[in-house]
Order: sequence, then structure tokens, then C-alpha cells
Amino acid sequence: MTIGEKIAQLRTDAGLSQEELAERIDVSRQSISKWEMNQSMPQIDKVLVLCELFNISADELLRDEIDLKRKNSKECAANKYFGTDGFRGEANINLTSIHAYKIGRFLGWYYSHNETDKAAYRPKIVIGKDTRRSSYMLEYSIVAGITASGADAYMLHVTTTPSVSYVTKQDDFDCGIMITASHNPFYDNGIKIINRYGEKLDDSMTALIEAYLDGDMNTLGISQDDIPFAKREKIGRIVDYVSGRNRYIGYLISLASNSYKKLRIGIDCANGASWMIARSVFGALGAQMLVIGDEPDGLNINNGFGSTHIKNLCSLVKEKHLDFGFAFDGDCDRCIAVDGNGNIVDGDVIMYILAKRLKSRGMLNNNTVVATVMSNSGFINSLNEAGISCKQTTVGDRFVYECMQNNNYSLGGEQSGHIILKKYATTGDGLLTAIMICEEICDTKLSLAELASPVKLYPQYTKNVRVKNKAAVFKDDNVLAEVAEVEKLIAGNGRILLRQSGTEPVVRVMLECETEAKCQEYADRVVEVILKGGHGAE
Repeated sequence: MTIGEKIAQLRTDAGLSQEELAERIDVSRQSISKWEMNQSMPQIDKVLVLCELFNISADELLRDEIDLKRKNSKECAANKYFGTDGFRGEANINLTSIHAYKIGRFLGWYYSHNETDKAAYRPKIVIGKDTRRSSYMLEYSIVAGITASGADAYMLHVTTTPSVSYVTKQDDFDCGIMITASHNPFYDNGIKIINRYGEKLDDSMTALIEAYLDGDMNTLGISQDDIPFAKREKIGRIVDYVSGRNRYIGYLISLASNSYKKLRIGIDCANGASWMIARSVFGALGAQMLVIGDEPDGLNINNGFGSTHIKNLCSLVKEKHLDFGFAFDGDCDRCIAVDGNGNIVDGDVIMYILAKRLKSRGMLNNNTVVATVMSNSGFINSLNEAGISCKQTTVGDRFVYECMQNNNYSLGGEQSGHIILKKYATTGDGLLTAIMICEEICDTKLSLAELASPVKLYPQYTKNVRVKNKAAVFKDDNVLAEVAEVEKLIAGNGRILLRQSGTEPVVRVMLECETEAKCQEYADRVVEVILKGGHGAE
């Protein structure tokens, strides 16, 4: 149903004539007629007034129109700014403080009119950030936009993505915002928006935000007009909300049933968002800790430390004779483990361990784990041997979560260490994952190496290629032909996967086969064809 059709229905249900409605919202009767006949669309500030008058949320009024426009027009796809993990780019190049301010302006306006009880309603939006230098700039810009539109901004300061998700849901915020580029280098940054249920924002909402950023609301069927500024007492407040972060820490501690006093654990915080929280959680649980990557300076996040740079933790665990270790990424929604021998235990193996734990307790719904197409074939085979099925999705923890939601699955994740335990969280949570591994070690009295030993992984190799245009690579017949040729050479003893990064101008070539040397050889062949085709970027 279009906005015009919905306005006509709402007006009729309320017993109003077009003239009466026009008088109520201060427009001409001809405007109402044109809206209802889909000849024109209400301005964005009139959408606000209509929501108040008919006691309907902005989401209810706009959703059908957005979905219809996006379905019928490729131009409306929400992919200019927002990828699979929010709006991400190099700070002050692809992602500026102006973008952040406008996002704050839009969200503050949108949630002012997204409640059924509009009387004196003031929305609340909670904001967290990681340790990048640019996170402060973006944080203040977003907060300025939120408060200028009449919403209150609650600041968690430096914290993790899963903590923002938790606080948003538990404390009844209209939405949450996390400023982070996750595992990317310090000069990148990003804006993740989380809905009131602690989940990532859907495509319809991001489409509307993108249209507003570009001054092109008409694309989605709404007449472009500037969002009104709040005035006088309606201007929003800024609230220090570090107490929300502390409640999240308390929640994590409450999930542990064992004391960790006998555990010697290495922890790598990636000089990122977990640098204070991880120490607080594991310290409260009694663990003996050696912590690295806990000296953020704004420029060193993910630089040589964290889940994407695991060698330092491997060396620490082995040299200091620790029981095991955990490495998190910049915003701590990932966890990669290291066993007592210094061997990496990646997301696939972690999912295997946790799947068996849940299965033994009757908590693995439908006896199924959700993974992505990047998961190792050996992991899937190991699950099957344990009597557990695996459902695979496209890459992105968002798609994993959607599959879990739609099918009531309880565990899912990615090889990269995004692990979602649906009973406890709505997003990947590195600290939660680490706690559950510790619980399994304590309960079974087995080492991490012993828990991981049933999983026999195939050698896997991924080569990333920076390209000018990701879509063009997948339309190149020479590239596709080379991929097909490699598939023939593998002959069923592995696989090749070519995919686009959801957050960077990168194409990933992933190989699984009998030896790592062969994986590299075949990946190099495909990369060579990509570069010869002129797709490479500096």
C-alpha cells in the first residue's frame, strides 16, 4: 500500500473529509487529493504531522512505500553507504562528520514519531564508540544531530558493539548507534545502527536514511523537505550513561556458573573497545590474566593485535604456558581462541564446541547450526559426525541472525569469530563467546585442544584483491571462466568461492583443497586474471 492509499484509509477510518484533514495539518485540500491519488507525496515534515494525527508510527506509515519503491527501482537499493555491517569508510573521506550529523538528525526526527503514544514523547538513543581517533568526531556530530531533532542522546563512551545492542534492548531505547569500523585499520570508521530489539537495522530503514543523506527522498516517494529543528524545551538532552555499560558487564559476569581461579588466560583486546571491559569481566570471575593490546592511543586499533593478527597471542600463550587465550577485534563482536599449544581455534571450531555443548543440554534448537558459505567443509563434516546439521547463508552475521530468527535456531556464526548465541544475545559477542568456552572447559575438565580435536579442517586460503568495481569483476567472462577451470582441477576435493566484501572495495578469492600450496596456486591464478582484466585498484 502506498503512502497515499494509506492516508486515504486513515482519513476515512477517522471520519474526516479531505477539507477537514487539510485544515488539521495546515495544507490545501488539493494537496490531500494529490497525495491520495499518488500524484504527489507529503513533505517529510508533514509525514511527522500525519503520524501524530493518526496515532501511527513512522515505520507503519512509511514501510510499505519504501519496500515497494526499493522492489521496483534498482536505484533505491540501500547500498550506496550502508553495507552488511553499517555505513563504513575512511574517516573524512567516505564517512564525514556531515554524514554523521545528518544521520543523527534523521534518527532523532524519525523516532520522535515512531511511538503510538505521541503525547510529549521524547525518544532516547544510546551511542557507543571504539577507540579510533575519529570516533570522537563522529560521536559528537551524531549527538548534535540527535539533540537538534529533539531526541535525547545517551553516551556509553568507549564500549563494545554487543554492549550497545544489549543496552538498547534492555533499557528500552528507540535505537542504538555504535561508531566503529570493527577489524578495519584506525583510519577507517563506521556507523552501525541497532533497532530497539538489539538487532541490526533492516534494509527499509537504511534506504530511507540513504535517501535523506542524498537529499533524494523523492526516490522513495516522499517529498524532500528539511527535517524541522526542535526548539526551546523540545531540544534534546545529552546524558552520560556509563551505568548502562556497567550493567552489561554485570550481565556477562552473571552468565558464568564456575569460578575461573584456576584458569590462566591470555587476552588480546586489539587496542580496541574491549580494553577495559574484558579485564573487568574476567577479573571479576577470578581468572589469572595476561592482557595484551590494552593500550589504545587512537591510532593503534587492530594494528598487530586482535583477532585478525593472532600471532602475538599465540606466542604469549605458548611462551607463558597459559591454558588458552582469546583475541577480540576492534569492537569485540568477534572472538578467536588459541589453545594451550599455541594453535588457533577459529570461529568454525568454536561453533563446533558450543554446538556440542548446547546439544548435550537439549538447547540446540532443531539440532542445527547456522554458518556461512565461508565455513570450512571439514567443520561441516565434523558436525555431521556429531549428529548436528548445518544451514549455510551468505557471508555476514546479519544474514546468519536472520536465518536463526526465521527458523528458531539457537547457534550461528562465522569462521571469523562472529558467534551468535541467541538465548543470550542478538548479535555476535566476543566476550560472551569467551565465557561460554570457559564454561565448557570448566564443566568437562577438558583442555581447549581436546575439545577442538574432533574437527579436521581442510587447508583454506583466502586472497583479497582491492578492485575499482566489485560488481564488474563478477561480470568478467574471463574471471568466471578461470573460476570454472579451477573447480575442474579441484575435482570435488575442495571448493573455490569468489565473493565481494560487504564493507571494503575488495573481492575475496577463497580456496579449499588438499594442500595449502595448491590453495595458494589456484587463488593466484584467479587473482592474476582479475588484475589482467584491469580491475585492480591501488
